[in-house]
Amino acid sequence: MTDMTAGFGLLTPELMLDALEHAGLRPDGRLLQLNSYENRVLMAHLEDGAAVVAKFYRPGRWSNAQILEEHAFARALAEAEVPVVAPLALKDGADDRAAASTLGHFQGQRFAVTPRQGGRAPELEDPEVLRWIGRLLARLHEVGQREPFEHRLSWNSAAPAREARDWLRAHDTLAPEVSNDWHDAAARCIDAIDAAFDALPDRRALRLHGDCHPGNILWTPDRGPHFVDLDDAVQGPAVQDLWMMLSGEPEAARRQLDALLDGYESVREFDWRELKLVEALRTQRMIHHSAWLARRWDDPAFPAAFPWFGTPNYWSDQVVKLREQLEAMRAQAEPQPNWHG
Repeated sequence: MTDMTAGFGLLTPELMLDALEHAGLRPDGRLLQLNSYENRVLMAHLEDGAAVVAKFYRPGRWSNAQILEEHAFARALAEAEVPVVAPLALKDGADDRAAASTLGHFQGQRFAVTPRQGGRAPELEDPEVLRWIGRLLARLHEVGQREPFEHRLSWNSAAPAREARDWLRAHDTLAPEVSNDWHDAAARCIDAIDAAFDALPDRRALRLHGDCHPGNILWTPDRGPHFVDLDDAVQGPAVQDLWMMLSGEPEAARRQLDALLDGYESVREFDWRELKLVEALRTQRMIHHSAWLARRWDDPAFPAAFPWFGTPNYWSDQVVKLREQLEAMRAQAEPQPNWHG
């Protein structure tokens, strides 16, 4: 069992209820497991009729400093009235004199608690919804630019892809028959990612949501969109929080981007040169995702959820996709039509 999985087997319902009690909450015993591969997340009902969401962190992934920095960012966003689910301050046991913290500790487990906030997936086919999300992202980035992260990861170079590639190589993870082809394609892609970032030497890096796909935005009719899950908050270019919102054929993606940036630029200026980083960021995420799966393979939830991972067919398909991304990055490096306006 790896350090990414060790300890999760101890997370019984009784232990999680005791952890919430230790943090000063009074659960009534009702727990509902919520979808999450990375952490263990559940909804707990409290004796006062309220409900909270508790997240127990995967061991070995983040340091305490990294988690607390994410929490501080979320609370700064909430203070700026950016709609985001921010963690609650928790007690440390029965000692009322102990300073409250957003990061709870109990029997070797680390956890955070947030209020429950419902919602549904946003209607991304509606340009006005995309404009609203664009305005919301701009407000998030306004807070994000106030100060840098000191401990969180940076997606402002090819370093995440390089680290993921090196881990896969060191742990001999790939199917032998495709290992050389994959490493060759990954090396070429990493060089291209570096080149894309180097082509914008004066780019700005700021604190970001980091994993801003439609599943991490919830919509309510009265309040519009709000962000959830800052677990992957990183330092990087603003476009990292935009490109995962795009889907479909190129013309459809262009219309979506126009609507997003129409809303975004009504709040803050966007550096349109960053569009040349989209394929580099997409490629980096692909390489990073393969290592993310491999690092957690000892967790029984992963083979059950991703049975196709690690097979020769998986790695062969990744070779094809990385070679396609290499061509996409080369094409994006060429002069592009002006999407602005």
